[in-house]
Amino acid sequence: MENNWETASPYLSKIRITSNPNNQPVTIHGDSDGLKCIGVGTDAAVFQCLYVPSYAFKIYAEDKVSKINIEEEVYHTLGESPFFSTCFASTENYLVLSFEEGPTLFDCLLQGIHIPESVILDVEDARQYIREQGLNPRDIHLKNILMQNGRAKIIDVSEYIQPGNDFRFEHLKKAYEDHYHRMDSKPVPFWLLETIRKWYNQQQKYFSTYEEFMQFVIKHTTFKK
Repeated sequence: MENNWETASPYLSKIRITSNPNNQPVTIHGDSDGLKCIGVGTDAAVFQCLYVPSYAFKIYAEDKVSKINIEEEVYHTLGESPFFSTCFASTENYLVLSFEEGPTLFDCLLQGIHIPESVILDVEDARQYIREQGLNPRDIHLKNILMQNGRAKIIDVSEYIQPGNDFRFEHLKKAYEDHYHRMDSKPVPFWLLETIRKWYNQQQKYFSTYEEFMQFVIKHTTFKK
């Protein structure tokens, strides 16, 4: 891939990102006809430039730019791997990554796209690979896993230097194994996924175990059979 990502710089300069409290998604300020927003997180937003579409540009919120060098170093430590994007460069407020095709698992649930077991197994292999590189596989969830031809590609590696197990993927895998058959290939309403996400973020406060949380979800959703 040619290093022509600089073509996007004038368009990216028109965008400003600010963070929000309570771990809410960032706010995007400004606009550019040359850019397409392809992802929004709690620290950054990701854009594709129409004139260099093979790249993705992860623009960080102004108070989160200290994470750029950290995430770039994580990508370099991971090296070349089929499980992750490629990091080409960084600037003072964004990372330059390879653009990756495919819906996130969150999108798959919204659209009723079947998620094969191979995706879950790929993520397990990726987690082992991360550990072998001396990093810690954290923050792996529905919006951070892409599906490409039935295989997994993981995006957002920014938390891999942090200690501790957040159990997000363990819980996702268990939910897939125990409950995915209830909704397989059925579109799930956005409001319902968002409600479950908020319940999950509050589970430690309101539920004593993950199993208790899942029983609450099943009881209060339409996927009971």
